[in-house]
Amino acid sequence: MSFFANPRNQILLGVLLMLGGDFMFSLNDAMGKWLVVTLPVGQVIVVRSIGAVAVLGPLIARQGAGVLFNADRPWLQVARATLTAVETALFYVSVFYLPLADVFSFYMAGPIYVAALSHMLLGERVGWRRWAAILVGFLGVLIMLEPSAGFSLASMYAVAGSVLFAVTIILGRMLRGTSDTSLVTWQTVCSLVVGAVMMLVFGGWRAPTSVEWTGMLLLGIVACIAHLMIVRALKLAPAALLAPLHYTLLLWAVVFGWLFFGDVPGVRILVGAAIVVLAGLFIFHRQKVVATVPPEDVPKGIN
Repeated sequence: MSFFANPRNQILLGVLLMLGGDFMFSLNDAMGKWLVVTLPVGQVIVVRSIGAVAVLGPLIARQGAGVLFNADRPWLQVARATLTAVETALFYVSVFYLPLADVFSFYMAGPIYVAALSHMLLGERVGWRRWAAILVGFLGVLIMLEPSAGFSLASMYAVAGSVLFAVTIILGRMLRGTSDTSLVTWQTVCSLVVGAVMMLVFGGWRAPTSVEWTGMLLLGIVACIAHLMIVRALKLAPAALLAPLHYTLLLWAVVFGWLFFGDVPGVRILVGAAIVVLAGLFIFHRQKVVATVPPEDVPKGIN
């Protein structure tokens, strides 16, 4: 009997794929921070989108181009792809100004926003315990923002990106019948367009070195592979088991930020992030108690 025919081994493989996918997303975002220091954000996004074709091309060829044009609810598809592209741009602008761990800390509030938006946009019932956790999570975000010192524009970019990240998860739940290949392809196309617009509006093209060319193309390849790993993980293991593993993104952000950029998170960021993570874990716990956590409730990774 095949090793992975055993359900327990499948769950183990799902856990390993989830951990590996989150690691690759973290590495991808560290590479992106390094690139936007010397290259315009729009340029990085455009070449990153082109790099993604190396992964998406074979998938489209195998499934047929019809998978891209026969999707349900096309306007909702456009809205999701556009917002995902804008969120990607906000993320890269944020990491230009802020340490990786700071940006990831804001993004860790994504599940909290999802819980709140699910009630408002999908009419899902959220009990008082989860509402309390949502409010506590917002408190953690406020601690990280430090309103007494004045909101920094860079922090607001990160907050806006994390809110859009949550909205795209909600839209993904509404489009759960759409193939992953179609969803990722159209968000890649929109990212290409958004990146091109940013190049025209905020700054054009700087001739990259061979290393920078490689790095930008790898961004797209690594992000696509990481996304596919997480999608496969969700098919092998329960989402309630995998959801807390997503917070390893923050751990890797601290490690990569220290190794590559010499960034060490301040006490305020660590305290706020701890509150956000604990609130998010409680929300996942309550979802598991009340009902089975749908796979689409699990963040698919950042960018």
